[in-house]
Amino acid sequence: MALYLVTGGAGFIGSHLVAALLERGQRVRVLDDLSTGQAARLAPFAGRIELVQASLLDERALADAVRGVDLIFHQAALPSVQRSVEDPFSNHMANATGTLRLLLAAREAGAPRVVYASSSSVYGDTPTLPKVETMPPQPLSPYAVSKLAGEHYCTVFARLFGVATVSLRYFNVFGPAQDPTSQYAAVIPRFVTAMLRGERPTIYGDGLQSRDFSYVANAVHANLLAAEADGLAGQAVNIATGRRYTLLDLVAALNRLLGTSIAPRHAPPRPGDVRHSLADTSAAAALLGYQPQVDFEEGLRRTVAWYRERVR
Repeated sequence: MALYLVTGGAGFIGSHLVAALLERGQRVRVLDDLSTGQAARLAPFAGRIELVQASLLDERALADAVRGVDLIFHQAALPSVQRSVEDPFSNHMANATGTLRLLLAAREAGAPRVVYASSSSVYGDTPTLPKVETMPPQPLSPYAVSKLAGEHYCTVFARLFGVATVSLRYFNVFGPAQDPTSQYAAVIPRFVTAMLRGERPTIYGDGLQSRDFSYVANAVHANLLAAEADGLAGQAVNIATGRRYTLLDLVAALNRLLGTSIAPRHAPPRPGDVRHSLADTSAAAALLGYQPQVDFEEGLRRTVAWYRERVR
């Protein structure tokens, strides 16, 4: 039975990936310092996983975590564009330096494969849609720079050291267990929880900015495919649905699901945010066999149902 390491396994996507691996009967080790991840997300798996509570920057703990693993899903990161604008150095250390440290440890331990969680933010705000992997990156935030640096390190380690790597460029992943309480929270959990309480959600800008919102099951599916795909050699591929919705569309969809008519309030745009985002997923289809499993409407329905049971 294979042993999988999930860095950031107490995070939103990481915990969903841990659940999927356990459902497949795999052995799972999680490395997470719980700085942004939540131990409660791993509570359902108590006794079924090995948890190493440590940072990627802790070289000794990292060496122990990668020892004997067959594959690494690298989900750990300091998330949020806004957080990175406020504290670029910490973002760089956690994301870029942390990824380099992980790759060095993987090479030393002989771990044959690393699947890296990257971000659509590397494209920046280029007007061309959809975003295709051959487009030159134009990052607008320290977070995007750090994710792009991680991609380049993955490519170099594949070419120089024979570690099979692939970078999955996630586009606006959402779903159950995403934290709505942080000041850096993603838009969908913030909107859902606010509107469940009858509150007006805040849109930064005019609301016509658009996103390729992708339900978390699609990201998990892409990771599982990448665990078995042939020909991984440092490529970067988009993981999304290939459809985009404005934030006003999102509010309207939530009003339909909730049976409400809540109007958003508007605030000034935030620095570092891109205007439009839409993925071409043909490269992921060719390399991984990826196709989105859950569309936006169904994903939003599942997400609302999950939060409805928990929001008071």
